[in-house]
Amino acid sequence: MKKVTVLLLALLTNALFLQTAVAQDQGRALVPLPSLEDFTRGEDGWSFGLGLGIEYESAYEGSDEFGFELDPAGAVQWRRGDDIFYWAGEALGWRGLRADTWLFEVTVGFDEGREESDSSKGRLDGLGDGDEGFELVLQTRRAFDADWRYWLDGRLIASENGNLGIFGVGRRFGERKDGSGSEISIAVLYHDSDYANKDFGINATQAAASGLNETNMKGGFRSVGLHYNYRNYISKNWQIFGEVLYEHYGSDLRRSPIARNNFEAEVGIGIIYVF
Repeated sequence: MKKVTVLLLALLTNALFLQTAVAQDQGRALVPLPSLEDFTRGEDGWSFGLGLGIEYESAYEGSDEFGFELDPAGAVQWRRGDDIFYWAGEALGWRGLRADTWLFEVTVGFDEGREESDSSKGRLDGLGDGDEGFELVLQTRRAFDADWRYWLDGRLIASENGNLGIFGVGRRFGERKDGSGSEISIAVLYHDSDYANKDFGINATQAAASGLNETNMKGGFRSVGLHYNYRNYISKNWQIFGEVLYEHYGSDLRRSPIARNNFEAEVGIGIIYVF
């Protein structure tokens, strides 16, 4: 694990200073944002990207434990004009560009839920495993101009376990239009009571088994989040990426016995081969 981490860190460091000449033949992405994978090189038809990423992240929502996790990266995509259909891990979706400044996206994904074993210190003992289930993600981004230098973002995540709304604003750095460069965004998150109780609530049965106080969460303001993304081509086919995610919880979530931290954080880096 340490060798993998060192290798990916070295690749990311080198890419930060790499001349962009290796990417001059990359086509224009549907939307030039590093947070949105686009392996099509601006051409219609099939495209593929396959790689590996490593993340250092909170063990679960509200956890004071952190750990490394290896995850596959990449996607299978099919493009036709201003529309891309894709399959990426446990997500199947579509995104489309309209009038150069509107991006719409619909994704069906799978939420694996929380497990008692996610805490190596036994913080979740007695709470049982969380419910798995499918979720529908509806997203709209509105750019201030066709260059996508600044944009507004709205997302709704709907599932049988509750609903989450995300409203944000972002800024893209770099001049290229192939999806490389970096971006930063800040967002405000709201959830309903079902979604809040999914990760932070404790019912009577769980309270009796865990020894924690019974807790019923209300809907409303959840948190403020900060998200940074980086993506660059280090050769014609090799692409490196990285991200930093920080979410600071509101006071209502912090009163839950499950929330041993007032934030969730994640740092990830990886590499992808684009066929």
